[in-house]
Amino acid sequence: MLKTVPDRRLKEQVEFSSIGAYFSLLKPRVMSLAIFTALCGQILALKFNHMHPILFLISLLSIAIGAGAAGCINMWYDKDIDAKMKRTKTRPIPSGIINADEALGLGIVLSILSVVLLGLASNLLASLLLASSILFYVFIYTIWLKRRTYYNIVIGGAAGALPPVIGWVSVTNDISFFPIILFLIIFIWTPPHFWALSLFSENDYKQAGIPMLPNVLGKIITKRSIVKYSYYLYIISFFPYLFNFTGELYLLVALVLNTYFLYLAYILKTNDNKTSKKLFKFSIIYLFLIFITLIVDNFINFYL
Repeated sequence: MLKTVPDRRLKEQVEFSSIGAYFSLLKPRVMSLAIFTALCGQILALKFNHMHPILFLISLLSIAIGAGAAGCINMWYDKDIDAKMKRTKTRPIPSGIINADEALGLGIVLSILSVVLLGLASNLLASLLLASSILFYVFIYTIWLKRRTYYNIVIGGAAGALPPVIGWVSVTNDISFFPIILFLIIFIWTPPHFWALSLFSENDYKQAGIPMLPNVLGKIITKRSIVKYSYYLYIISFFPYLFNFTGELYLLVALVLNTYFLYLAYILKTNDNKTSKKLFKFSIIYLFLIFITLIVDNFINFYL
């Protein structure tokens, strides 16, 4: 009897670690960003249309599952390059915790489930947009662009920019200019965010054979590109205010956040790794604060 207790505990530990490994296949960090921006899109759309709270949550869950499913298939396809990179070699498939075929099967099942569930909970248009987002991320970004061109992040960023639009459509069953602005903010934010990462992970990408901007055109061009896109982001982030979707609170916060973002982009010239890491981390904070401010500003102007 004494020997069965450690055996039982060991079995429970293995099962728990397996559950964690399967969850990590869904790229929870990426998925959390999709959940957050989709939720923001839903909340902002509520002032134009009402949605039952349960259907609201099921729709958000569907988008979360779809984002995780795309990440799961991405990990299946990228298992060879993940094994070569220090940042990704401990992922479940290259580390041997989960079989690649199981990951692919899980990704496909979750993709179908998410699209069907969203269609039942909200509407056909939202379901089609979610399906398009998954297919774009898998076939256009993962399979076609990622290993072939340094524009992979620029074009592939469209998939990651769709969640707020899907969230909006799940509530309104319609696409207007406001969710398109939300899409543009994330779409333009994505290149400087990932190029900052690639500056201090350059050797990793080079070893894996992924044509990120620093390995192909060099760090100087990468830094210039980050500054250029930071200016684009500066301009586009003011669209919600310029087109009367927000008020002065958003204007003030956007001004502060974008100015600091641009400042970090400029000082990349003097300190590569330290500043690129700082810019990468701040870019995440930037996106969360921009979208939170959109919600708070709309709440103030509409409900108070």
